[in-house]
Amino acid sequence: MQLPNNIKIIISGGGTGGHIFPAIAIANALKAINPSIDILFVGAEGKMEMEKVPAAGYRIIGLPIAGIKRELSLDNLSFPFKLIESLNKAGKLMKSFNPDVAVGVGGYASGPMLFTASRKGIPTLIQEQNSYPGITNKILSMKASKVCVAYENMNRFFGASKIIFTGNPVREDIKHIDGKKEESIKYFGLDPNKPTLLVVGGSQGARSINRAIKAGLKQIDDAGVQLIWQTGKLFFSEAKEAIQLLNTTSLHAFDFIGKMDLAYAASDIVVARAGASTVSELCIVKKPAILVPLPTAAEDHQTKNCIALVERKAALLVNDSDAATMLVNNALLLVNNADQRKSLTENIGVMARPDAAQEIAKEILRLVKK
Repeated sequence: MQLPNNIKIIISGGGTGGHIFPAIAIANALKAINPSIDILFVGAEGKMEMEKVPAAGYRIIGLPIAGIKRELSLDNLSFPFKLIESLNKAGKLMKSFNPDVAVGVGGYASGPMLFTASRKGIPTLIQEQNSYPGITNKILSMKASKVCVAYENMNRFFGASKIIFTGNPVREDIKHIDGKKEESIKYFGLDPNKPTLLVVGGSQGARSINRAIKAGLKQIDDAGVQLIWQTGKLFFSEAKEAIQLLNTTSLHAFDFIGKMDLAYAASDIVVARAGASTVSELCIVKKPAILVPLPTAAEDHQTKNCIALVERKAALLVNDSDAATMLVNNALLLVNNADQRKSLTENIGVMARPDAAQEIAKEILRLVKK
């Protein structure tokens, strides 16, 4: 592909690790194709992208945009003002940076940036991670040049001519967990002869999952199962105290796991939310999983993500409302059912799209060429 010089790309979005890490993966894929590409991230002020993106080596500018709270809140009164301020700042960024393409990965900042880019005639690309898109991406897609999706049959929501089936990007290290079992055992201080349960509630934790696991800690330990548990910051001290009371070396809690490749390598089964990024990672690492969708996610998209796997017998589902009574029991049943684990592993692996970031990067650069 013959590319012009001085290519500039804006990547906007964030809010959660599920948006941020795919965005960084896309940026890395662009740099791998052409190291001279100038990439600017645009996020929301105060959100985790303002920390994670610079840590990955990229510049980021924050917009004052915030979401509308579902419950009645005085904070909602400020939304129109933050939106107007964000649109003004987005316009100034477009003028000063003058990108060739604007990419939206979901999250608060995507709306103002892609709306502004499309009004100025700059090609836009949406990376839709979920099986059911939110209203913002449905609106933005009307003017978007391309929409990269992770699930089939998305022409229900987007123009068929714009859709590119790429899958969701994942962090590069997660694509290479083979041969890391021994390293992961040492890293987490595990017993190589015991099965390991990995519990991740997303980068910020998950209340229902955390409470269910805390209540079942003794049951997990008594079953001879080891635990790697990402609790999120808010629940970490409570989880750590509960483990200390049991006086065991088999249960390990972390507020955040930086080495997710090693966590996956160490695990025999995984309990997680059903965010798009998590689902894509599970497909890549081919781990038997029990998914507990977040019921308050926009458009209930996590449940829809989960059902897309369950229908293919690629994962198990426990409803959030049933987590307290069913989650630990179901996890231990799965640990002891080798045939079911094998079946889930085979079925989820078929859904993997390991080259998603590279495919999306190529689509972005095709827009530059045009």
